[in-house]
Amino acid sequence: MAVSGLIMLGYLVAHMFGNLKIFFGPDEFNGYAHALRTLGEPFLHYEWALWLVRVVLVAAVVAHAVCAYQLSRRDLKARPVKYAHKRRRASYATRTMRWGGIILALFIVWHLLDLTTLTVNERAWAGHPYENVLATFSTWYGNTIYIVAMAALGLHVRHGFWSAAQTLGAGSARRERALRFLADALALVLFAGFVSVPVAVMTGVVS
Repeated sequence: MAVSGLIMLGYLVAHMFGNLKIFFGPDEFNGYAHALRTLGEPFLHYEWALWLVRVVLVAAVVAHAVCAYQLSRRDLKARPVKYAHKRRRASYATRTMRWGGIILALFIVWHLLDLTTLTVNERAWAGHPYENVLATFSTWYGNTIYIVAMAALGLHVRHGFWSAAQTLGAGSARRERALRFLADALALVLFAGFVSVPVAVMTGVVS
């Protein structure tokens, strides 16, 4: 679960930086989207590298979901009877990991239908990703779905990164503060970076 989570985290960081190219205009953003499809040419065929990334991501998402289910079942079997007294010492991010995962899984489906297959994007224009992003964030529901999902992503990353570090042996008493700071920073940067795009469209900064 930790390894699959870190694979997805690496993709998210790269994806966020790619999204920020929208602030440099349609030529820059559309050029970036085209470059993703020609990555590795002429050694690789058109879109082969992109499909390779997609396959790895799908495998990571499936592995993450399966591991989450298995761990959840293991937790229930380990203690079928609830504690008599509950003491909420865990953070909000920790307590909402499962719901956050479900929200993100649903969002991935929506996001693919919206900006990859263009199925639910009513004003989509094939081959024009800049214009399609503007079309998505020109609707109240497009903004709401995206911002809620990014809030869930921030909370998920905040706890998930720290947990992955512990699982993979990077955690220790000396590194505790640094790891928590890094987890908070990653969550904040990803949330701010992704949300800056719909906010920019809503406010007319990007049009």
